[in-house]
Amino acid sequence: MAKVLSQFVITPNGTGEYILNLEDDDGEAVEFVASYEQLDLIAEALQEQLDGDEENVLAVDDESDLVDRA
Repeated sequence: MAKVLSQFVITPNGTGEYILNLEDDDGEAVEFVASYEQLDLIAEALQEQLDGDEENVLAVDDESDLVDRA
């Protein structure tokens, strides 16, 4: 079963890489070392996913706005 992301922190480690710390809602944390290029690829993948979902998410928000105004 997938865990629920509670928080994340990205911190430069002083050697040109970054520590990516992911914590779930149970407080369990996992740390990864990532390069700038890896974080850039993650950012691009996130942006592509959000751009693809944007229309559907905004459509749901617009519909709920109409219900709230009624």
